[in-house]
Amino acid sequence: MKQFSGTADHVRGRLAEVRERVDDAARPAGRAAGEVQILVATKYVAAADMGVLREAGVTLVGENRAQDLAAKHELFGDNFVFDFIGHLQSRKVKLVLPLVRLIHAVSTKSVVEELQGRAQKATDVLLEVNIAGEESKAGIALGEADRFLDAAAACDKVSFAGLMCMPPLFADPELTAPYFAQTRQLAADLSARWAGRYTFAQLSMGTSVDYEVAVREGATIVRVGSVLF
Repeated sequence: MKQFSGTADHVRGRLAEVRERVDDAARPAGRAAGEVQILVATKYVAAADMGVLREAGVTLVGENRAQDLAAKHELFGDNFVFDFIGHLQSRKVKLVLPLVRLIHAVSTKSVVEELQGRAQKATDVLLEVNIAGEESKAGIALGEADRFLDAAAACDKVSFAGLMCMPPLFADPELTAPYFAQTRQLAADLSARWAGRYTFAQLSMGTSVDYEVAVREGATIVRVGSVLF
């Protein structure tokens, strides 16, 4: 993917199109228009270009790298809500934690413990699941979720609010549907088993290539970038 270059008008138009497609995908499931959050992934947007997104009406952004998050937050911290969507290393927690609303990809005990030690209040995170068991991707195996949560439960400042997944990449995005459905079912099962401790209400799943499928299968947050730029 090339570095971002574009105008506010272009991004605004594409964002409106994505919003319409998201709402159309949500409607058959009885979900209200606007219920699904559109997070704009800014990995390929330079800090100096974030003003274009602000002008286009973007409000929620997600960053993959801790240093880039810090640089963009310093310039535009009052203009966006920031999430962290990349693989978070323990040593980067102290940089990321104060700047974000939500951390999307927690899957190691060391990160949970670091969050516990540094958080000043309850911190919402999503448990990343390796939904297809791909060696190239991070995340907890489906069958290991409860064991991981058992180990993390003593860290009372870390609140698991949902799941995040990245299915395999297919030429036909419809082939991702079973993976999103599995993630939705896992979230429902965990919500029942961990009632009173965690909710698992948020499902961060779907990117520019398959976000409509993800919404049909229950996504509450979609992470899009190239479809806008």
